[in-house]
Amino acid sequence: MKPSPQPAWTIRSLLAWMTQDFQAAGIATPRLDAEILIAFALGCDRVRVYLDLDRPLTPEELVAVRALVVRRRKREPVAYIVGQREFYQRAFSVSPAVLIPRPDTETLIERALELMPEDKPVHVLDLCTGSGAIAVTLAAERALAEVHATDLSDAALSVARDNAARHGVAERIRFAQGDLFGALPERVLYDLIVANPPYIRAGDAPSLAPEIRLHEPELALFAGEDGLAIIERLCVEVGGWLASGGTLLFELGAGQAEGVMARMAALFELTGVRAHRDLGGVLRVIEARRA
Repeated sequence: MKPSPQPAWTIRSLLAWMTQDFQAAGIATPRLDAEILIAFALGCDRVRVYLDLDRPLTPEELVAVRALVVRRRKREPVAYIVGQREFYQRAFSVSPAVLIPRPDTETLIERALELMPEDKPVHVLDLCTGSGAIAVTLAAERALAEVHATDLSDAALSVARDNAARHGVAERIRFAQGDLFGALPERVLYDLIVANPPYIRAGDAPSLAPEIRLHEPELALFAGEDGLAIIERLCVEVGGWLASGGTLLFELGAGQAEGVMARMAALFELTGVRAHRDLGGVLRVIEARRA
């Protein structure tokens, strides 16, 4: 009597197995990650995955999916595996050279767009641009905006330039490599300066998720013992770069807002200091103006 053949792997059975496997590995979003990785391996979107749930997979497709599973088990972020991440309804290329864009930062985008007129030119500076998600989004949403963007990492700027070209705004964004304002070749007064700087305390590294601690760039994460080294420099130096009545917006970490606002109130050139909450209710974005 011949042994019964093993049932073929279908998208449905593979999805169930990957979800269980990722859950056992302690991954926070096992089902979502499985869907994204299967879609990536098959070269389709997640809708097609569900339309084809009972389709048997070829041996080549199984090999491709299993290679991705091995990478995810090592806690490599899904965004790095597939090479992109959605941000403000656009897909942005990412690599281990840049921080992965997060929904929290969309709070900064929403407030920045409120401050940027649609029918007038506006000069914007994006510091610590990373993947360029903020700079590219603002340029794409405001056709008359002229945007400058800086980053200390040349590798990050390469990703940002690719994203600017991807979304058709490369001609309106000027990138410069260097340390905050020191990257700028000439003195310009900006109507709006935005930043998502490093703000994690160095001592908090062991408590971070493995996806962050092991894979995202330290340069974009950590800022000294209290996490405020870059933010303090930004607040001290920004006055010489803001136009009269210009606005500064920057992201910071949970629990940092009150202390930062108190320090900013003592700075001569910044007024109207206020904080904005993200969708989770965390005070996430600080706003201030040059009098």
